[in-house]
Amino acid sequence: MTDDEGREVLALLDDEYARRILIAASEEPMSVDRLTECCDASPPTIYRRIERLADQGFLDEYQELDPDGHHYKTYSTRLERVAIEIAEGSMEMDVYRRDEDPADRFTRLFEDL
Repeated sequence: MTDDEGREVLALLDDEYARRILIAASEEPMSVDRLTECCDASPPTIYRRIERLADQGFLDEYQELDPDGHHYKTYSTRLERVAIEIAEGSMEMDVYRRDEDPADRFTRLFEDL
């Protein structure tokens, strides 16, 4: 990980709303409306943080279908942990993300139809 990437990860995790989103979406996939309620933030705030978190690969995005024909997205936390090691005059950061089984994702997609 480059220094710039490391700074972006640390800045993102230093953001209170980004952390709230990661924690809330770690329990179950959540829509923006639900994250807005859980994180006590405005929808624009949630959308901005979701974009940054998704850019880092910290969130998975799913398309959900309502019985009335409308579509909306839900988000699930993919970030598992961040490890920082400082030794011998240097610092290294590793980011670990959860891998979703493609079969589980496919099954979930059809369960929601």
